[in-house]
Amino acid sequence: MTQHIVRSFQEELDGLAARIAQMGGLTEAQLAAAIEAVGRRDGELAERTVREDKRIDQMEREIEEHAVRLIALRQPVATDLREAISAIKISTDLERIGDLAKNIAKRAIVLQDFDGSAKLIQGISRMGHLAQTQLKHVLDAYSNREASVAMEVWREDEEIDAMYNSVFRELLTYMMEDPRTIGISTHLLFVAKNIERIGDHATNIAETVSYLVTGEWVNDTRPKSDTTSTTAVKREG
Repeated sequence: MTQHIVRSFQEELDGLAARIAQMGGLTEAQLAAAIEAVGRRDGELAERTVREDKRIDQMEREIEEHAVRLIALRQPVATDLREAISAIKISTDLERIGDLAKNIAKRAIVLQDFDGSAKLIQGISRMGHLAQTQLKHVLDAYSNREASVAMEVWREDEEIDAMYNSVFRELLTYMMEDPRTIGISTHLLFVAKNIERIGDHATNIAETVSYLVTGEWVNDTRPKSDTTSTTAVKREG
């Protein structure tokens, strides 16, 4: 009987991990579609991406209910308890990434008629692809229970910040040189900021994976390099 109970409990934990993997796959697809919609100025793809977000929201609720029920009924300890707690935390971050991808897609709907500088769009697309790569790597780290891989993602967050700083300054210059572009540039700034926030959530997941594997939370200061809050705009004259 005891062996049966242990096997049943492990099946529940495995089911929880499988749900996280499924939700992660949906979130990766959502982000990829949003970035593609911006890059191609594809309003139809953007609209489909906005609608898909409901599936991710539903999965977060299901995972949380599953994990809470498991904790209440099984009263897990040590590694098993970390599995349940980590599932709740990771699903929350994935849901937020899905929301941010939806917001990017909404901006893409507005941007579909934008015929301005392709360089600006390319910069944001590169930033988006980097965020996609970070998300994929950290989800792989979760699936393989590799704290070292998760911490590589954690350390790479600075790279997205650096790209955001560059896009931010470039868009400010663009708006100053031609005030008629202020409206569209503002949408691009929001897209860039949403991508930067997605990087932050990938970093959250990396910390959770490290906790899951090692049993200890990351205490080091995050390697942030977003300087946009202190950027000065020079005026002529």
